[in-house]
Amino acid sequence: MVTEIVDASADLAISPRVLWKLLADPETYPRLFPGIGACDPVETIDGPPSWRMRVGGADTEIRVLDVRLVLNREAHTVELQCPAQRSFAAIRLRGASAGTQVVITCFAPARVHPLVPALSNSAVVEWITAGLKRMVDLADRVPTSILANGEESSIRLQAGVARQMLATGVVRTLRPDRMIKQLSGLAAWGFTLAGGYAAAAAHSPRRTAIIDDRGERTFREVHTRSHALASALAGMGLTAGDAIGVLSRNSAEMVEVMSAASKLGVEAVLFNTGLPAERIAQIAENHRLAVLFADPELEDLLRFIPQDLPCYHTVDDGMLPDRRTVEDLINSGTGDFTKPKDHGRLVVLTSGTSGRSKGAVRPHPKGFGTVAAVLSRIPLRMNETMLIPAPVFHTWGLAALQISTPLRATVVLPEHFDAQDCLRMIAEFRVTTLIVVPVMVHRILDLPASVRARYDTSSLRVVASCGAPLPGAAVLRFMDTFGDILYNFYGSTEVSWASIADPADLRISPTTAGRPPLGTKIAVLDDDLRPVPIGATGHIFIGNHMLFDGYTDADPPSEADGLLDTGDVGYLDAAGRLFVAGRDDEMIISGGENVFPRPVEEALSHLPQVSEVAVIGVPDREFGQRLAAFIVTRDGFALDPDMIRVYIRRRLGRFSVPRDVMFLDALPRNATGKILKRTLTQPI
Repeated sequence: MVTEIVDASADLAISPRVLWKLLADPETYPRLFPGIGACDPVETIDGPPSWRMRVGGADTEIRVLDVRLVLNREAHTVELQCPAQRSFAAIRLRGASAGTQVVITCFAPARVHPLVPALSNSAVVEWITAGLKRMVDLADRVPTSILANGEESSIRLQAGVARQMLATGVVRTLRPDRMIKQLSGLAAWGFTLAGGYAAAAAHSPRRTAIIDDRGERTFREVHTRSHALASALAGMGLTAGDAIGVLSRNSAEMVEVMSAASKLGVEAVLFNTGLPAERIAQIAENHRLAVLFADPELEDLLRFIPQDLPCYHTVDDGMLPDRRTVEDLINSGTGDFTKPKDHGRLVVLTSGTSGRSKGAVRPHPKGFGTVAAVLSRIPLRMNETMLIPAPVFHTWGLAALQISTPLRATVVLPEHFDAQDCLRMIAEFRVTTLIVVPVMVHRILDLPASVRARYDTSSLRVVASCGAPLPGAAVLRFMDTFGDILYNFYGSTEVSWASIADPADLRISPTTAGRPPLGTKIAVLDDDLRPVPIGATGHIFIGNHMLFDGYTDADPPSEADGLLDTGDVGYLDAAGRLFVAGRDDEMIISGGENVFPRPVEEALSHLPQVSEVAVIGVPDREFGQRLAAFIVTRDGFALDPDMIRVYIRRRLGRFSVPRDVMFLDALPRNATGKILKRTLTQPI
């Protein structure tokens, strides 16, 4: 049992000046000492600065403590005071011939962390000295920011995949004949969307596969209808290597078109429904589309496409009776066509939040490794119901759809997202998994509590969010409202997945991007592509078996030892969690200081008056660059620019203060819900 007072000392090969700088920075502690999570500055007017720390672990409670950092440079001491717990740690630095001697006295450590009371003094000392050694590694630029989950060992990776598949039941059945049919479907059509539906149809033909706004499809129906559609396309002269376009919101017909293209070896280009008509015509020309499928309500976006490009509607809305539909083609198909050597690929358009969208070729999943990677971090189960309001034309919605087939999940595919209707569908269909983008989380939380209370959402076990950063304040509010069922998925069109934060990660560190799934490697590299130390910020590179196959109309991102550059910067902490500071091109230099917008966005998101916020860098004559904040307030609340500036100055310091503060009715977003920061402009 730990005693009331614990003393620790260490001789470190680091200069007192450098060590002092690290100890005086509150961000050092959550980065280098496991068990300390979020560390947010508390607005103070008088007295020493304070920080609100979340401490605890995955299997214990999370405590929220206000800690004061008291510095005495002349005496070379640092004190971490926790008045509410009547606990503190005193750190004294003494110069030594080889560096610095550090002497630490902890008073009442058992009152701070819930696990400490059961530890011995030696275990507490070991935890302290391990953190101090990481400070030395940080100062010496020791290359420790590399983290792999099975990627370095093929045997370990294969064993992990097998365990996930058996534990979840993806490849387990009481009927050997169904197992053979299931694997035959995969053998015929591969680990593609088409192969997933074929295998599920062989195992559970009558199980409902898709529920959309117009009805239901069983797995057998999706498989047979897409087969007929493939034969109809073949009858039109399409062969392997041709390309079709899909301009559609979520629907069963969209899924059938993608599956048919895969079976025929035809490339399917998934258009973002938020693109302008001119860009759609340009993409159609660049990809030499042979056929274009579109929703009737998006007909106006087809006005610039070539007159000789055959166009079909996904469904018949009665407005254009001369336009043939997917149903017409399916009814005309015989089901006979030549099976291609290679399955058709899917091309997803990047979000284009920082520039023009690019076509990214998605690879086919390599065996069961793809679903095993997701299942290693998110506890999805067989034969449940998944609601996907996230757009399927985007990587996240598409990935969820692809994962649903080996799980034989019933997928609910609404065309449009409405927060209240989303809750209604959860209650009606007893949804267990909800696939969202962050703006959907915000919209659900913005519903009045009385509206949320009308719907029984107790069936939900997993809410998986991806596509943009989810503010820490929203993370905690969502879990406090719906329970610890939130999973934050960090990835991109180019790298697929990078890391996944589970509820335990998010409880202690609400802004974390989580840990790498099975078969994934994360490296944080410097400008010379060398790993940085744990806790240091660098460029995030990712390796897994689902890295994209390149752009169709642009040069690929840079690589390093088989890892792909995400374009983001961030760091790994001592607990093995990844944190994303922001896009590489979002960092600004203001008055000689490096400043990222995201900490300012996080701080502002904690204000109860703020619904949404975006912060960008803008040119400044005096400082080179400055921050500009664009804020949407909640209904019935008001703020003024001076309140915002004072709040940020007290929390983050003067270099983070946005000199421009603008209030908007809504932030500009694309069709996937991402904020279009490039369209925001600073006041003149």
